Amino acid sequence: MLVFWKENLVFLAVPKTGTTAIEGALAPKAAMVLREPPQIKHAPLYRYGRFLQPMFEQACKQNPETLAVIRHPVDWLSSWYRYRNRHALVGHENSTRNVNFNEFVLEYCKEKPASFANVGSQTTYVFNGQGQRITTYLFAYDNQPALIDFLEKRLNTKIELKQLNVSPTIPAVISPEVNAHFRATKPLEFAAYAEAMSGSA
Repeated sequence: MLVFWKENLVFLAVPKTGTTAIEGALAPKAAMVLREPPQIKHAPLYRYGRFLQPMFEQACKQNPETLAVIRHPVDWLSSWYRYRNRHALVGHENSTRNVNFNEFVLEYCKEKPASFANVGSQTTYVFNGQGQRITTYLFAYDNQPALIDFLEKRLNTKIELKQLNVSPTIPAVISPEVNAHFRATKPLEFAAYAEAMSGSA
């Protein structure tokens, strides 16, 4: 998470959406850089609203706008699947080395997924508990130029991204049946992406 105090903006770090590269480029410009632990770096809206936002409002009399980047749900899960397939996780309960992508998606769709497929949700960076959008600005991962243009203008700086935290290159193919099941069981995931694609902001 990056806090740009003078610019009145908080960049929420949605996992697997290139936030590490954004952090690398913009950390020197930020008033606050929350890197560790992951629960703080990748704090969703409800955690931000519970802890940081009240502090900003009460102590500093300011309520910054929020920004998040959302990836297509299938691509997002593909990135998680490939990331957890890396050699360093072999033998760990989070490893996806012994499951294919269809199995990973089906497990993710369960109410209580196994550890290897328990990767959270992008919806927690977009909607409140009633399904209402509360993030100020949303950008689609697919539309990097729009995101960069917005940030450069808002922060009055030039951004040069360096790709970081790259997942292994392995096949991650989803069948039509599993794709349909994913859409039926997790409609808000696709609604969040549609919000991001509906105008990128």
